[in-house]
Amino acid sequence: MSRKAVVLACMLVCVTNAAWAVRVKDLVQIQGVRENKLVGYGLVVGLNGTGDKAGTSTQYTVNALANMLRNMGILVDPEEIKMKNVAAVIVTSSLPPFAKSSQKLDCVVSSIGDATSLAGGTLVATPLMGPDGKVYAIAQGPISVGGFAVAGASGTGVTKNFPTVGTIPNGAVVERTMEATLGPNLTLVVNNPDFTTVQRIARSINEKTGFPSARAVDLSTVSLEVPEAYRGRLVEFVALVENVDVVPDTRARVVVNERTGTVIMGGDVRISPVAVAHGNLRVKVTEQPQVSQPLPRSRGVTTVVPQSGVEVEEGGKNLIMLRGGATIAELVNALNAVGVSPRDLVVILQSIKRSGALYADLEVI
Repeated sequence: MSRKAVVLACMLVCVTNAAWAVRVKDLVQIQGVRENKLVGYGLVVGLNGTGDKAGTSTQYTVNALANMLRNMGILVDPEEIKMKNVAAVIVTSSLPPFAKSSQKLDCVVSSIGDATSLAGGTLVATPLMGPDGKVYAIAQGPISVGGFAVAGASGTGVTKNFPTVGTIPNGAVVERTMEATLGPNLTLVVNNPDFTTVQRIARSINEKTGFPSARAVDLSTVSLEVPEAYRGRLVEFVALVENVDVVPDTRARVVVNERTGTVIMGGDVRISPVAVAHGNLRVKVTEQPQVSQPLPRSRGVTTVVPQSGVEVEEGGKNLIMLRGGATIAELVNALNAVGVSPRDLVVILQSIKRSGALYADLEVI
């Protein structure tokens, strides 16, 4: 399949105005119910010579290892520590809402020194702290790395993926609970703010629950008051609200990725009557060296003289007329008939938008 065919296929990936619905839980977030980021500094040991290199640039690794051994009752001179099997890392994880003690979390381990690979290493017990500086989890375990790095004695080698980043599934254990409470009044925050969508969410919730509990506050917020009948069954009420079906609404938008030539258009994109003409002007400059030979018995010198040529070719294309209210499919067919390239497609869409004939937001990324 040619690149142009791929581009046009991507343009056809759009959503129409059919009667489809989305659950409320996929459209909103409950304010205050969110995950919290955890981070910690640790050491990975057991590497096969791929750890941090000795030197002033990784002195923090030497100091960290010396401090860890000192806490274990082992006094070691930092100058005598060999670092090739040890790497300094940053460990990150996410604490889900309402996480309880002893719950296990996945964590990501990333090298911060000059280690070449974390494959085969084991993370030593690392405290993970929240934004408030308190320790909420402890991470430890063998690291899974989805890549490798192999180097020869001459310095050449092969690297696949990113061997300096690994994961530890269920490698962190929650030690402290992040307190969070849900009151009688909840606030739903819409992922994609839109006045029409929040109004539909509030109306659908009220129709589903049978209570006038939901009210649209602004384009991104829905205020939700828990009815008296559900005051002691808050989880049941939230589950009921999350499964309410809503037909969301969005602004008509055209997204263009100029680097890859990908164009995505929504089904609500409309075009007023407009004519599109596309012509390619190609200028070809050629240069061919020729030998200039002097006449016999003359004092001339044989030289190479460049012979330049310029060719101009203009491709003539037909004028394409789009009727008012043209659909996305008609636009694709028209642009295909004109024979545009991905880069020309961006220019055409920008020109249609500037002419006022494209009723959609044009976003170039």
